[in-house]
Amino acid sequence: MRLLQSIYGHHKSVGRFLARRCYAASTEDYAKRNYANNASEYNTVVSSITSQRRYFLLRDVYEDLTLDGVQPTRDLFHSLIVGTMKGSRLQDAFFFRDQMKATGLLPDVALYNFLISTCGKCKNSDQAIRIFEEMKKYEVKPNGQTYVCLLNACAAAGMLDPVYAIVRDMTAAGAGLNKFCYAGLIAAHMNKTPRADDTATKIIEFVERSKGWSSIEASNNNAENAMMGVTEEELYNLPTAEFVYRRGGFLNRQLTVYHVALHACAELKNVEAMETLLEMLKKDEKSPDIFIVMQMIRCYLHAGDIDRGHKAFEDYMSSGKLPAAELYATLVEGAMIGYTPRGMQLAQDSLVNMNSRNIFLSPKMGSDLLLVAAGEKTGGYTTANYIWDLMQARKMTPSYPAVEAYYNGLKEREVPADDPRLLLVSRTYDNLRARFRQPQ
Repeated sequence: MRLLQSIYGHHKSVGRFLARRCYAASTEDYAKRNYANNASEYNTVVSSITSQRRYFLLRDVYEDLTLDGVQPTRDLFHSLIVGTMKGSRLQDAFFFRDQMKATGLLPDVALYNFLISTCGKCKNSDQAIRIFEEMKKYEVKPNGQTYVCLLNACAAAGMLDPVYAIVRDMTAAGAGLNKFCYAGLIAAHMNKTPRADDTATKIIEFVERSKGWSSIEASNNNAENAMMGVTEEELYNLPTAEFVYRRGGFLNRQLTVYHVALHACAELKNVEAMETLLEMLKKDEKSPDIFIVMQMIRCYLHAGDIDRGHKAFEDYMSSGKLPAAELYATLVEGAMIGYTPRGMQLAQDSLVNMNSRNIFLSPKMGSDLLLVAAGEKTGGYTTANYIWDLMQARKMTPSYPAVEAYYNGLKEREVPADDPRLLLVSRTYDNLRARFRQPQ
């Protein structure tokens, strides 16, 4: 809870002290140390925590609200459950749903959609189906987004039979399949275990069939989702969800099915299928956006073709288009696969080039790359060290898993105990471990 206090600059207490604070402090003192006093202010706190991606604090905020005797509103429960959805915290989502029912408020269709989406993020299709059945029990009428949420939740777990059953129900009801349905069909085949030999063929088939999708259906996102800051890409757990708000031609949202299909090809390491899709895109007179270029680079590098992966990157950079940091991160991460001397050198050279052009990694990108680079068992550890230095120069603290992996990697290299780098990494590691209550 100290973290909550640091966020809001007040001194709200917790636990047993909270239970008796109203007897030990004047009204004025109470107001000074309290970060929220009513449902509206708590809603603002929840929104702020969600925007900072500190989803693990949502239960603490709700506990404080309860101890304050504040009656939660429907809007507040929506904010809490949207936060759990964004953070993929399924148990917290069910907790808030149950608390909502206990206060006499029944979930509406938008909230049920958020719950189903959360199940999809956690690859728990059984729970998604149970929530859908619960809607029927409480006579909450599903809307079009409900079915697409359920389809994509089942697809995330590779459950082909339920996915096709939902498609049949939709078509029998006269509803056409939109781009998000085809994205779900692709994901279902990708996530099926064991994966079928004809998965790549199916992906290409669904992209071709999706061309009958009408652009009139382009935006189905309702006002409430928009108000809560939830895009359809996030609601349906698409790989493009975190890039929707990027500008400068990063994402052409009309190419959703191509995005999902090319992302799948990179996961499959199937260069042939990827190049077939690029030819289809060209015939459709569409140009690859930055996300598609990222998938091209990923596919080549995942397939072990460093030369073509690097060339795809260089071709884009020489085109005069926006030099996004994500492209550098994609090249660096892919080059480190297998930790070959050539790949690690390309990764480091790319990072140096990126830095010289004043293009900077975000904390998430830096943490992800450090986590990968820290896995290098031989060599001089220069790439991991350089990523750490880049983040330190911009006063960014990597994620706990990245710092832990880097710290362990340094110790394995018999770095002297008084080495300044090791001391700083050790201190950062200890601070993060204490913050997140990690055991020794």
